Amino acid sequence: MISLIAFNNVSKHYQMGDTLVKAADDISMEINPGEFVAIVGRSGSGKSTCMNIIGCLDVPTSGEYILKGENVGALNKNELAEIRNKMLGFIFQQYNLLPKLTVLENVEVPLMYAGLSKADRRKKAIEALDMVQLSDKLTNMPNQLSGGQQQRVSIARALAGDPAIILADEPTGALDSKTSRDVLGLLQELHKDGHTIVLITHDNSIAVTAERIIRLEDGYVIYDGPADAPEAMVISHHVLEGGAQS
Repeated sequence: MISLIAFNNVSKHYQMGDTLVKAADDISMEINPGEFVAIVGRSGSGKSTCMNIIGCLDVPTSGEYILKGENVGALNKNELAEIRNKMLGFIFQQYNLLPKLTVLENVEVPLMYAGLSKADRRKKAIEALDMVQLSDKLTNMPNQLSGGQQQRVSIARALAGDPAIILADEPTGALDSKTSRDVLGLLQELHKDGHTIVLITHDNSIAVTAERIIRLEDGYVIYDGPADAPEAMVISHHVLEGGAQS
């Protein structure tokens, strides 16, 4: 099977004053079509850097990021934007819905950027909202919905363009525990339907809803394997030394 996502010795370094910050350091990993993978780590572990690279929002300093056979690091900004529109569906912690648009119009936004006709946009948006059980809220405004409903709208928006990858960044961070379980259950259902999902989180209890965990610390991969394995819950050496884990 050809990998959907492949990091080949990917590093991302930033210069902050006189200090070289290694946000990601020589990371290699593969994610195959249809997998549900959680990338887990504390603040500063490198998980957000990996998310930005996977999402074509940033490019590696060195190494290769291959997305569906294409070397993303060699693309210009317009080409990166096109890949984001066509291949990636984003789910964010804060929903990022446009307050002056209806639920239906919010889901149509990425389809408009993709150049679909009005009729096709509407059809796909309604289908996506039906998948998240919100087809009765098409004309509602975001402020008329609960937090969980707003997050389901953002999931529908991510699904509408039939992306190769759904990239979920702390998708339950703004939700209460029951609503969080509902949203995670929906992601698991989407995975069962064949969607590839990459979940970014700092929370072990969220990560275990995936089938595989990639755990990062200080820019390195320290675990990559089944989510239900005992060693998946790696205890950071920072915690052992008495530090706090976010």
